[in-house]
Amino acid sequence: MCGICGVYRPDGKKIAADLLHEMSETLKHRGPDDEGGFLAPGIALGHRRLSIIDLRTGRQPLCNEDESIQLVCNGEIYNHQRLREELGGKGHRFRSKSDSEVIIHLYEERGVGLLEKLRGMFAFALWDGKRRCLLLARDRLGQKPLYYARRGQTLIFASEIKAILRHPGVQARVNLQAVHDFLCYQYVPSPQTAFSDIYKLPPASYLLQCGARVKLERYWHLSFEPKVALGEAQCRRRLQELLEEAVRIRLMSDVPLGAFLSGGLDSSTVVALMSKLCERPVKTFSIGFEEDEYNELSYARLVARRFHTDHQEFMVTPSALEILPDLIWHYNEPFADPSALPTYYVSRVSRRHVTVALCGDAGDENFAGYERYLMHRWARSYRRLPRVLREKVIGKLAERLERLFPRHPLARRLRNLVKRISLPSPELHAQQMRIFSPELSAQLYSPELARAARDDFLLELFAQARAGDELDRLLWVDIHSYLPDDLLVKVDVASMANSLEVRSPFLDHELVEFVAALPPGLKLRGGEQKYLLKRAFADLLPPAVLRRRKMGFSVPLDRWFRGCLKDYLREVLLDERTLKRGYFRPGPLRELLREHESGKFDHGFKLWSLLILELWQRMFIDGDGL
Repeated sequence: MCGICGVYRPDGKKIAADLLHEMSETLKHRGPDDEGGFLAPGIALGHRRLSIIDLRTGRQPLCNEDESIQLVCNGEIYNHQRLREELGGKGHRFRSKSDSEVIIHLYEERGVGLLEKLRGMFAFALWDGKRRCLLLARDRLGQKPLYYARRGQTLIFASEIKAILRHPGVQARVNLQAVHDFLCYQYVPSPQTAFSDIYKLPPASYLLQCGARVKLERYWHLSFEPKVALGEAQCRRRLQELLEEAVRIRLMSDVPLGAFLSGGLDSSTVVALMSKLCERPVKTFSIGFEEDEYNELSYARLVARRFHTDHQEFMVTPSALEILPDLIWHYNEPFADPSALPTYYVSRVSRRHVTVALCGDAGDENFAGYERYLMHRWARSYRRLPRVLREKVIGKLAERLERLFPRHPLARRLRNLVKRISLPSPELHAQQMRIFSPELSAQLYSPELARAARDDFLLELFAQARAGDELDRLLWVDIHSYLPDDLLVKVDVASMANSLEVRSPFLDHELVEFVAALPPGLKLRGGEQKYLLKRAFADLLPPAVLRRRKMGFSVPLDRWFRGCLKDYLREVLLDERTLKRGYFRPGPLRELLREHESGKFDHGFKLWSLLILELWQRMFIDGDGL
């Protein structure tokens, strides 16, 4: 695992070695073991290395036999041994045992078509000196990040935005549209970033620049059609085979390896398969909270005992927010998924013992594990009720209860629920995912921020979904939005901040393609979520893990912001410096704080988002602490 960066100038002018080193040094946490670079007229490639495979000869940049092709790569190619054998049979000579070197020789054989052959997680930059072309590419699901900016025809790229900001031609300016998207969803969706004129290379995409010619294209599309022509028992056996293989190939490592263990179905299944495949006890790592309703440690311990793992735990307390400035710096953009906090800590605990950890990410997006998918089933049943019953009876009753009990949170929730389940599926999904509702945004936003807000990008994604069934469309949208831009960003940044590589078997693209082709009823059957996954591994896992409801990696923000962090929150959000930015109306902002502190409403996620936004603004735009 590594960090990469570089600059391409089609005019062929020299790029300063000091600039490349400065950009590379910014990524040192991603690759503390080594630094490498390549400089030639018009091109600079930088690499920071976290040594995992081929510790002795795997230093990058890597090159082909005549050194006309240079490569810097962040990630792992899990099928590199088979590809190496195929390429060796065609006469290619390898200089190292590095998994990344196969990319160079595949490029010589197939050009950009090489991407179809790779099985893994990666973001790489390949320089073709003979054609004077630069190829940037990213893996199918978006596990490894890659950002870029243009200044004229000059292309600047890196694994993190802060490295791009080291280029003297790039300024840190706020993208107001991204601020709105962030407040809606707690993250900035691809291809935008929170910075004007800096972009994310989307998942499953490549950017090819040859002189002034630029091509940006997607090379892989996930489709939920056609469905597999297999019975349930055959699907169960095939799922067992694919997931076990996905775990097995992710065990390749020349350094110590372990697993994150929450005690949920997904991470428990990964640990179970690792225990089956490994000769020694698996090292497992868990995070807990003092508040019982947020604490999953009892389930993690149950799984750890079942598989005799070498288990480590860490408790997260409000004092953990002392590392908040570090999180802001590492995430580069405003990122308000609060589970980044425990993810950072479980990564830090794990790194004391291992360099690689497996996790259960993407199990929910593959197998319909979120409660919101059930909500759509209920909403569909509700919309089938006679219109008179929906509008004249249920709707009027909800309105009456809200009028009679205007301060009671249950009355307001019931009214909002009735409104939501009456919406078409795309609008319902967007409402479920939003942190700030359109109504609250209208009250809170200043005129300037309100003018920048565009139509909801999730609604645009629904129109592009390659699926027919409603559940499949929901999964398609989440796999193209929430998964790559929230969950995978969270894990990549939190782990790499601690120089830890994290791998998820559920993100294996061959597994994802198979699960996408399963009938919806094998994922969500009646009210049971992850139906086939539970059936496939029922014999391996403790019954309590199979029966438990999903908790998620939650954080008790509501209590923290009414207690020990109340004064800190007010100090930041109502500071004159914050208010002068002109994003929000001061009155509604103060009311939001009052409502939360009084216990009338839980605005924890909203207030966390506002806090993160302001701290990011101070660090990256104002320049505090950079």
